[in-house]
Amino acid sequence: MKKYASAPALRAALIAVSLAGSATLARADIKDYEFQLVDQTVKKGDAVISVRLVHKPDGKPVPDAVIFATRLDMAPDGMQEMATKIAPMPSTEPGVYKFKATLTMAGGWQLSLGAKVQGETGTVENRLVLKATP
Repeated sequence: MKKYASAPALRAALIAVSLAGSATLARADIKDYEFQLVDQTVKKGDAVISVRLVHKPDGKPVPDAVIFATRLDMAPDGMQEMATKIAPMPSTEPGVYKFKATLTMAGGWQLSLGAKVQGETGTVENRLVLKATP
């Protein structure tokens, strides 16, 4: 049986090409993700706000995102200085993120979110407008 001296070099070259090819595979663009309100309206007072993070091309929910920026204010009604505290809550539904807040007035509220999606570079940032009813 003949052994070829170039076999190890060929094997190494094939491994290098396959690694380079996998490194250049197109990952999803961070713009392919968005938050969506589960409910457009909530009752004034203590409220639970639920949002869904989805991958827009296929509509699938995105679990395990790291939400690091949250703000809830009345910017839609021209009162962005009227902000309230918002606290994360546990959720049992994959891709749904819940927050507890006290909505002191009826009207338009803007929920601003920033999140990191695992395996993606960049930040998902959305501003969602909901309505607090009396």
